[in-house]
Amino acid sequence: MSYDLHPIELDHGARCANTGFWIVECRHSFFDTEGTVSPAAYIYAGKDKFENEDLIKHGLEEDVWFHVDKLSSAHIYLRMNEGESWESIPEKLLMDCAQLTKANSIEGNKKDNITIIYTPWSNLKKDGSMAVGQVSFKNQKTVKRILVPARENPIVNRLNKTKVEKFPDLAMEKEEKLKAVRKKDQAALLERRKQEARQAQEYKEKKWQKDHAYDELFTQDDDEEANNQDRGEDFLDDFM
Repeated sequence: MSYDLHPIELDHGARCANTGFWIVECRHSFFDTEGTVSPAAYIYAGKDKFENEDLIKHGLEEDVWFHVDKLSSAHIYLRMNEGESWESIPEKLLMDCAQLTKANSIEGNKKDNITIIYTPWSNLKKDGSMAVGQVSFKNQKTVKRILVPARENPIVNRLNKTKVEKFPDLAMEKEEKLKAVRKKDQAALLERRKQEARQAQEYKEKKWQKDHAYDELFTQDDDEEANNQDRGEDFLDDFM
């Protein structure tokens, strides 16, 4: 099953949410979820299916995609913080994302007991046969569902009040992010190699010490034996 992008032009709903960071190409709305989770997360979406094509193309590994199941809706994205897992999103933050997704579906916003699906950005499937803004999944098993009994105006209104539009360059932002990741990985690799070199040197030194632990003792015994041999019979006469 594929999912179409529904333009976010709803008076009742938020177009996307910014809870701390993220940027998107063209015009996107951001909402602040400060107080919902700490540190803050980021929720965002494109204004229309063309902008969302860029989101599909230039997403990051920490992005999570939300959509109303089996209904037309906006594609809402959550950008997680480093080290967080999409499988353990805090309940309050998850509900923020779900309520935004529901609010940005013309049909879904009017219905109760709708299902919101979400999956990592990396699980989104896009090929040339699909229409603009349409996506599917690489692995259906990597999709979670959450039931939304009804629209919760306090959540939607709170997020709407913090709405901000930005005009970032997705491709550039992604490249900068990947450069930072590569730099961090290279630094970690260099540090790991230094640590391995230190450990190898320590092992080498300990092995040498172990292999030569008795060298000094044997040298002393050899010296004493040589001295006794050099003294000869006159040495023994001194004790007679």
